[in-house]
Amino acid sequence: MGLFSRKNRILLKELIKTDFKLRYQGSAIGYLWSILKPLMLFAIMYVVFIHFLRLGGDVPHFPVALLLANVIWGFFSEATNMGMVSIVTRGDLLRKLHFSKSIIVVSAICGAAINFGINLIVVMIFALFNGVQFSWTLIMIVPFFIELFLLATGIALILSALFVKFRDLSQIWEVVMQAGMYATPIIYPITFVTERNIVAGKLMMLNPLAQIIQDLRYFLIDPANTPIWQLINHKSIVAIPYLLPVLVFLIGLLIFNKQSKKFAEIL
Repeated sequence: MGLFSRKNRILLKELIKTDFKLRYQGSAIGYLWSILKPLMLFAIMYVVFIHFLRLGGDVPHFPVALLLANVIWGFFSEATNMGMVSIVTRGDLLRKLHFSKSIIVVSAICGAAINFGINLIVVMIFALFNGVQFSWTLIMIVPFFIELFLLATGIALILSALFVKFRDLSQIWEVVMQAGMYATPIIYPITFVTERNIVAGKLMMLNPLAQIIQDLRYFLIDPANTPIWQLINHKSIVAIPYLLPVLVFLIGLLIFNKQSKKFAEIL
């Protein structure tokens, strides 16, 4: 059955609507948490890393760059975590209906994408108040979000397939994400690393998340944010973080489809 057949599209739409409605059900301020959560985390980071530690002082509009990176990382974290547990939480649906099981994972990613879109509007408003002048480069959000979506979906497909058997994976992934956050130029500019060790900075930028964050900072906020092509001259090496999301997505789809035949038996 095609992933985007009419039946699967209807199911995907209903899953996204249901997940979004249930996500903040029972909370006092409901959907506002999708905005407040990243803003609260940003406020803590701003006070600690910008106000006290003075990171990013040489980069124009770095508070905006920090908020943008926080929103990008927030999407990736939410998408992979929700995608990882999606098959297990929808086990009853798998036993009742015949459909492409990857739809369940994709619906979790789409739910995170809705929050990302809302948070991105907040970033834009904050950027305007901060004096950022937008131009035609705003359209670069589209290709870089597609890259981010493919990366998150590929990893979520792999994690969800493994999580069916290995429930400890959620604890391991939490540690990996914590380490990954500090190994990605979110709370500091990439120049903070390259000024101390240029090789470490170049290796860090091979991470697709670091590349996406720096590219969006470069195109949306200020060219003072260093993208990978300004650090590495070799075109083949520069292409690595751009190609990795596609490769991860295809590998994720392959692993998921192979393991999905056993989901109903295990669950």
